[in-house]
Amino acid sequence: MTSAILIADANGARARRVAAACAARGHSTWFARNGAEALETALADVPDVVVAAVDLALIDGVKLAEILRANPRTREARFVFLGREAGLRGGGFDASLPPSAAAEDVAARVESVLDQRARVDAVEREAAADHEVQGSLGQIPLTDLLQLFHMNRRTGTLELQGREPGGGEERGAISLRDGNVLGANAGRVQGEKALFRLLAWRDGSFAFTPRPVSAPAKILTPTRALLLEGVRQIDEWNRLRERLPAMEGQIRLQVDAEALPKGVHPLTEEVLGLLASHERVRDLVDACPWPDYQVLRTLQALAERKIIAVQRREDTGGLAVASLFTNSQVRRLRDWLQAGRPRGSRPTEAKLLVVSADTATTRDFARLLGGLPGMDLEPPFQTGGFRADDVTPLGRLAVGDGLALDLIHVPGDEAFAPLWAAAAQGALGTLLLLGGDPAEAEAQLAPVALAIRKRPRARTFHVMLLAKGQRVDVRELHERLSLLDEGSLFLLKVESERSPLDRLRTMLARVMP
Repeated sequence: MTSAILIADANGARARRVAAACAARGHSTWFARNGAEALETALADVPDVVVAAVDLALIDGVKLAEILRANPRTREARFVFLGREAGLRGGGFDASLPPSAAAEDVAARVESVLDQRARVDAVEREAAADHEVQGSLGQIPLTDLLQLFHMNRRTGTLELQGREPGGGEERGAISLRDGNVLGANAGRVQGEKALFRLLAWRDGSFAFTPRPVSAPAKILTPTRALLLEGVRQIDEWNRLRERLPAMEGQIRLQVDAEALPKGVHPLTEEVLGLLASHERVRDLVDACPWPDYQVLRTLQALAERKIIAVQRREDTGGLAVASLFTNSQVRRLRDWLQAGRPRGSRPTEAKLLVVSADTATTRDFARLLGGLPGMDLEPPFQTGGFRADDVTPLGRLAVGDGLALDLIHVPGDEAFAPLWAAAAQGALGTLLLLGGDPAEAEAQLAPVALAIRKRPRARTFHVMLLAKGQRVDVRELHERLSLLDEGSLFLLKVESERSPLDRLRTMLARVMP
């Protein structure tokens, strides 16, 4: 469905690139050069998403979001900020990207925000009916859910169930009155510490039950401020994750007790006092009343000062993979694999077909894939020694939690037409690689796409590989919407100074169920 995208940016060249990328995905776009013009435009024609530079003149991007959020007519508009320190300041349903983000990445984030809005709207309709609302945290993050209940002034109890990385179940609960968070618990942890821990969950389910809440408030901080701080801590945690102590790590004091620093910050003093009775990071974090992230940062600082030593777990496998796929993506893939299968079975591989019009394009694509964390290419695709008519595994990509994507190379030659539909049976999707002349490549692969799309719930994705210096007329692509009618289009540069990881991550995120 076509959505309206307002691009508020004084950088005309960047705005045109973003508009072209959004138009290629079927959206209508219009421009504003400063915040005042964007405000006037949005009030006249309400946009679905506003792509706004944070440093807009007259009214900056964050202030623009606050003004539109306060207006009942435009309060549902979502924002994609281009700039730092944006995040939730404009609203709980927004996203942010660096100013240098590629136009295709901005367009992909716009679509992600639109998908999220559709899920939030569905939950909002359920919540408005004043009965129990259930759903998945993989579909609507807890931050957005609490923002929704806060806006609608809901009263009741939100019960949560998550899963630890090792497979153990976690439970938590949040009580709300008139949309304000009154209390939270996560296992033995309560209060703001528990809320911040729950906000970090990306995997699990929720159930909201409307009911009177008579218990006195244990959390007094305004809900909006809580959500802002929670998201800030999560962002910082994700940014520094590799440097922070592992929760399963062991702590060892490296100095005599008499040599411990005095007159320190209350949090540091609390952590130092707990060192005598807790040797595992997780146990100390649970025992300390301060938020998890702040405790871990304190342990990191003490380790850097050689006051303590933290021994990390031996098994660090999966850390690189975790940076490629989110927990919710892993969970959705597991749910997709389990659908329709007997209870108790645990399938671990999803099939992803790769079809190309020529071997050179396949070779370039395999080389890009080879740089992904967790990717294990088959020897013929490592050396380029495969043949165009090979029906063979291309490689396996580890997803996480024991799951993997098996990439299967399927010939695009019409002599293999009887194979196409059969190979697509049960596949997560099909990647159609376009290289060289895009028009010629699309024409060659059109029969493949047509045959595969006849299968129920088949999903196809066009991946266009651009040679060094090659440019694509996005307007031409927009006119030839056959390329996008039932699939998605991704542009990958074969040779680029920038790492292709972000583009490939965006592509794989769309491939995930």
